[in-house]
Amino acid sequence: MTDEADVAYLQRVRPPDWHNPAPRGLYDLVIVGGGPAGLSAASLARSLGLRVALIERARLGGNSLNSGSIPSKALVRSGRAVEAVIDGSRFGGPESGECSADFAAVMRRMHAIRSRIAESCSALRLAALGVDVFFGHAEFADARSVRVGTAALHFKKALIAAGAHPRGAAVPNLEAVGYLTSANFFEMQSLPRRLAVIGGGPLGCEMAQAFAHMGSKVTILQDEPKFLAREERDAAEILSLSLARCGVETRLNTTISGARSVNGEKLIDFENMGIARTLAVDEILVSVGRAANSGEMRLEAAGIVTAADGRIQIDDFLCTANPDVYAAGDVCMAHKFTNVAEASGEMAVRNAFAKAGQRHSAIIAPRCTYCDPEIAHIGMHTRDAARQGMPVKTYTIMMQDVDRAITDGRVDGFVKIHLRAGSDEIIGASIVASRASEMINEVAVIMHARLGMRALAGILHTYPAQSDAIRLAARAYMNSLQHAAP
Repeated sequence: MTDEADVAYLQRVRPPDWHNPAPRGLYDLVIVGGGPAGLSAASLARSLGLRVALIERARLGGNSLNSGSIPSKALVRSGRAVEAVIDGSRFGGPESGECSADFAAVMRRMHAIRSRIAESCSALRLAALGVDVFFGHAEFADARSVRVGTAALHFKKALIAAGAHPRGAAVPNLEAVGYLTSANFFEMQSLPRRLAVIGGGPLGCEMAQAFAHMGSKVTILQDEPKFLAREERDAAEILSLSLARCGVETRLNTTISGARSVNGEKLIDFENMGIARTLAVDEILVSVGRAANSGEMRLEAAGIVTAADGRIQIDDFLCTANPDVYAAGDVCMAHKFTNVAEASGEMAVRNAFAKAGQRHSAIIAPRCTYCDPEIAHIGMHTRDAARQGMPVKTYTIMMQDVDRAITDGRVDGFVKIHLRAGSDEIIGASIVASRASEMINEVAVIMHARLGMRALAGILHTYPAQSDAIRLAARAYMNSLQHAAP
């Protein structure tokens, strides 16, 4: 599917007529990878007056722009728009009955959004900032230089921000049958009538719900006993009920034994609850995580070491085994989130050139799964605190008790704020709500400012607002102090 927006998008992220510049002597910083980590690093480095070169193998913007956060959230929004039409009578709108998406229009909208956002990371913009942009495959020649094509780029410091790629599924014959990952899922031409999603992580759940809203018959196959393994069990249970309401069939504790193609149909053979079954679908999305793009760069030539899972090994300051080479983002971090990639890219520059001594272990990053309701978290879970022997007190407000959630008809969910027992220090929070992605940012500010629950209880919120649940949790903490007083 190619339209004007797509042409403009490609012109920005990988101009077809681009000519790599001639290397300009010794660079202060050479960046390998033009995703969120590399782009944030390049921008900061140029603001410090450094001579910067950036090498991108594929398209600028990384997974986030090209095949992750941006296109997926565009489809989530389209799915919700269709669902709102179907559900309109509940709020006094007309009875709509069945409704399905105009998938071509959905994809045109997604392409236009992606193209617009690509302006901020375009090759021309980077060049205007003074960054030398090279497209091609990067290989380390030695400890202080990188080759791209026939050009050798010598550096004082280098930053590897090569990102990650989707993992495949270890399913016999799946390659022959054919499947999609986030790398090509967003280039589909038509809405699949039947879609199988292998994997119950954030992207898998988001796309399962979005495509169910748009009219696909969706089945999730997950080998674990719940969705979203990192999140709280009751959050996953709320999501499971929400998925069921929009028609998604879920198969947890499922072992896939193989895939085959018969008369044009894709068949997945699996076992669930001890019973062998077969699922016939039109498309298969594999969403089982991502692996670091650390291969084929000749890292050994620069003395850079990787872990067993492929991630580049770094110390707490993002430095590799080569003291002149740093790494940031998905290629080295356990948590593969855009906000973490951007923060670590800037942190690496500050550590390399300003001796800032910033530790990536100190990053407290909020995250969110953009299903309906959204599931957001920051900091510790109670299980994390238990592993450290830290006593915890949790304050919970159910969204069904929040006035704005009631008026919105969005009462599924909760706000849980975890405190270090015996203090008002917030160590973590989980939010399940229709606006959790926005609400969790308030907790992030509170935690970074070290305000605590006492200060939070006195902060006025707009009324009515779903975020008032956060204030109510703080008020519950203050009430517990009064009840505990002699």
